[in-house]
Amino acid sequence: IHLAAKKQVGESMDLPLHYYRENVEGLRVLLEAATVADVPSFVFSSSAAVYGMPDEPLVTEETPCLPMSPYGETKLVGEWLVSATARATGLSTASLRYFNVAGAATPELADTGVHNLIPMVFEKLTEAAPPRIFGDDYETPDGTCVRDYIHVVDLADAHVAAARTLQSAPGRHLTLNIGRGEGVSVREMIDRINAITGYDRPPTITPRRPGDPARVVACADRAATELGWKAKHDVQDMITSAWEGWVRAHPAAARG
Repeated sequence: IHLAAKKQVGESMDLPLHYYRENVEGLRVLLEAATVADVPSFVFSSSAAVYGMPDEPLVTEETPCLPMSPYGETKLVGEWLVSATARATGLSTASLRYFNVAGAATPELADTGVHNLIPMVFEKLTEAAPPRIFGDDYETPDGTCVRDYIHVVDLADAHVAAARTLQSAPGRHLTLNIGRGEGVSVREMIDRINAITGYDRPPTITPRRPGDPARVVACADRAATELGWKAKHDVQDMITSAWEGWVRAHPAAARG
């Protein structure tokens, strides 16, 4: 199971060569080693970023891939590398295109880095500052970006299910969306975070970030069919578990 990669869309716009080196060349080296070692199956962590700005309410695996950032490009090239290796060697493969990961399995394991939406909002609340929304002029109901969020525990379960499927049925080559099929806007997410944390800070609007599509929401029916997998955790679970981890790392953030 190959998880390692650089993953910040905005950073990839500034450092494309770095992203290609880490994400593409790193994968090539690993596939070469797996081939030499006769590894029978390979699960690749891809990304919904391969789709770019899809013009569909729900993205299927047949939706055209038109990535908008070097990060998304490296994930698509990664899928091509995995597929090419499979054709040449007989390697069984699964490329999992997962959507926006959130939540924590336990407070100790929470991601408290401030590169994703939920911890970014937590950081601003802790600093007594307004959360930031990067653009409110998108063609969405409230003008802010809409995303499909997936709990990290559900994502881990999907990887295990993919590995077991490849082990029990050699010769499979799967490309699967890993999401919930529910779109939540940035503004809606901030409102939910305020409700769960007890804060009430209206957001401030800043310019759009390059490479951010308006809406990307998954159709995960194929994952259910092929893996017997379905997400179990909702957005409230994601925020609550992430907040527990944040408060553990930043005790002053707790209210009351």
